[in-house]
Amino acid sequence: MHGQTVKRFVQIMDLKDEPDLIARYRRAHSCEESWPEVREGIQQVGILEMEVYISGNHLVMVVDTPVDFDWDSAMARLAALPRQAEWEAFVAQFQQCDASATSDEKWQMTERIFHLYEE
Repeated sequence: MHGQTVKRFVQIMDLKDEPDLIARYRRAHSCEESWPEVREGIQQVGILEMEVYISGNHLVMVVDTPVDFDWDSAMARLAALPRQAEWEAFVAQFQQCDASATSDEKWQMTERIFHLYEE
């Protein structure tokens, strides 16, 4: 899909278990309401694809990057981009985490324990 070998990161986070907040969080991530500056920043730091899945109040984020992608330095660059801090403050109202937490503190990295195909 990306024309290159990718590295995949999968993270999880929970939203506050309140249907109206979950509905607002969904809308905030829609094509119509997501912030263009945030989408552009994600691409600018080298992320090839980012998907967020939801089940109830549980979120799973899948991030595909180039193989040589350095997560920590990219997240530091992303945090410094215009409107990123504002976005983090906005979405914190929906999330089960400290309002002052950074994106990297909110999302918990998962560990892959199974894969079907040889690598």
